[in-house]
Amino acid sequence: MRIRILGFTLLEVLAALVIVALGMLGVIEAVSQTASNSSYIRDKTLAHWVAMNQLTQARLSQSPPKIDKSSDEVEMADRRWRWTMEVTQTPVESVRRIDISVRLEDADENSSLATVTGFYGAALAQPGSTIVMWQSSDEEQNGGENGGKDDDKKDDDKKDDGKDNEQPPEPPTSPEPGDGGEPPPQPEPSE
Repeated sequence: MRIRILGFTLLEVLAALVIVALGMLGVIEAVSQTASNSSYIRDKTLAHWVAMNQLTQARLSQSPPKIDKSSDEVEMADRRWRWTMEVTQTPVESVRRIDISVRLEDADENSSLATVTGFYGAALAQPGSTIVMWQSSDEEQNGGENGGKDDDKKDDDKKDDGKDNEQPPEPPTSPEPGDGGEPPPQPEPSE
């Protein structure tokens, strides 16, 4: 009579180990991918902030940005970033398009983590009107076509041509104080 010993054979143990190892490889790959994605998203977010900061600086400047391409480096979140700003003229004379791309300092020159587009322009409207008059960027910089001379003459010319002499409509008046905006009481019919 033979006594049978219960247990796993070496082959069964090796097969189980291979299955567990393959499962662990999948888990490690998923964790690695998640860490890589979060690092990429962090860099992309920081690059977008750098681009928005540069766009805000260009918009807040007292004079319109020059039409050309410029580049510089800035540090944010203990990393060095290189931004490139390209300013182009739009069909509207006083409006300029600003494209800013940002990459890591050591990244390829043609690569970009974030690109932001904005506009710089000047518009004037009379209070209470919806008619917007776009200023010429050249007039802004030079003080007019004649360097600020003969401004009174230009104003007179505008009045004579019949186009700009209309006054904007008066804004609606608010009800009198104590009126409450209610309609006046109607007289009651007498019997």
